[in-house]
Amino acid sequence: MSAEARGYIRDKSGMAARRKRITSKLVFNAIILLASIVFLFPLAWIFITSMKDQVDILKHPMAIIPTEFMFVENMKEVLRRAPWDVFYKNTIIVAVGVLVAQLCISIPAAFAFSNFKFKFQSFFYLFVLARLLVSPESLLLPNYLIINGLNLYNTLLGIALPSFASAISIIIFRGAFMEIPTALKDSARIDGCGDFRYMMVIGIPMIKSRIIAFSITSLVYQWDSYFWPMVITESVQKRTLAVGMAYFGTQAESASEWGLTMAAAILVILPLLIALVFFQRQLVASFVTSGIK
Repeated sequence: MSAEARGYIRDKSGMAARRKRITSKLVFNAIILLASIVFLFPLAWIFITSMKDQVDILKHPMAIIPTEFMFVENMKEVLRRAPWDVFYKNTIIVAVGVLVAQLCISIPAAFAFSNFKFKFQSFFYLFVLARLLVSPESLLLPNYLIINGLNLYNTLLGIALPSFASAISIIIFRGAFMEIPTALKDSARIDGCGDFRYMMVIGIPMIKSRIIAFSITSLVYQWDSYFWPMVITESVQKRTLAVGMAYFGTQAESASEWGLTMAAAILVILPLLIALVFFQRQLVASFVTSGIK
């Protein structure tokens, strides 16, 4: 076979490979686009419904463009019916307080499990793993009795206290600490760096991506938490946003004020959407990278 024929065959195979890659990329992008539409459609429908009045919703439930834009009026009515400033304040205090407590407990515990050898270490770590097998619902009554016994019923501390210790964060941070090369730790010890200073100066910055990932997950979970805050509180002044949505529903003049309900839902989820827009790059990077780059 001549050199020209071999070159022609290579060109043809190269073109076929490029077409295959382009086709695969187009199919992948189409799947991603379809999945994005499926996931974003409910959110878009919430915004569309929040712009309509009750009559427009009942007459034209599937209309995308409202007959009259009522978003501002709906939002004013939502703000009038419930103390959303109190709900926001309580939710932020609980979410941030729980996160700080979880990090202060989980990071040293994970560091100890990954760097020290002590008696019954395996037993204690299995105990942490076993916590993942216990559903939160099964702990509802014990937690209620403990919080009530501590006279923390109907308090923000009573809402936050059962979430202070997190087994999953200990497991995540322990794995991240174990990925740090032992040579780095040995070098730090040779330079006179103690265990606590090593954890604060070297260890924590090295696992920053895992900390960011867990922090976002914890904040979102506490922001959306409903059942436990509802059980452990009774006054409106101690309620969080998720429970506040239920309180807003009880103030409805009719059973199907969908425009006001969707406006209230936007009020609850808007901070999470803003945070996602501003921190999406850090969120993705925290999940796809490990503690060592």
